[in-house]
Amino acid sequence: MRAVYLSGLLVVVLAVVTFWMTAGLQPGVTVLQFAWTPRGFGEIVHVWSPEDLARYRLHLPVDSLLLLAYGSFGWLLATRTALFASLPGRARVAARFVLPLAAVFDAVENALHAWLTEMPRFGMHGLYLLSTTCSALKWALLFGFAALVLWALAREAD
Repeated sequence: MRAVYLSGLLVVVLAVVTFWMTAGLQPGVTVLQFAWTPRGFGEIVHVWSPEDLARYRLHLPVDSLLLLAYGSFGWLLATRTALFASLPGRARVAARFVLPLAAVFDAVENALHAWLTEMPRFGMHGLYLLSTTCSALKWALLFGFAALVLWALAREAD
């Protein structure tokens, strides 16, 4: 149980640091995550000052630690607690893998963003689309995990 609490605390700390590092970027990081064309991505990155772009790139290693932390937290919460015990079998099994899978998509997104923000790469349409797809899947899985937690809590309350 201690590992669950420690990993959860690490998620909170790293999320706060990541938010602090990217605060004030306009357009924000989430807008960049859903820029699925070279032009859309470039329009966002070119609005940022060189310092803002450097700050964004500097946050990527911290965000990578965050994704490792939330992936671990999800696995530990699903395997070392009884939170999901009231859910049907498939939902219990799925709960184990939702955040680790989100972390995999987030890692691919981070790697692509590190490469795509290094210099203009206008001929790589597929990579921008892949990056956005990874972002969309990551966010869907994060919200899906939250829904599983709420479902489990609602069933426990009955």
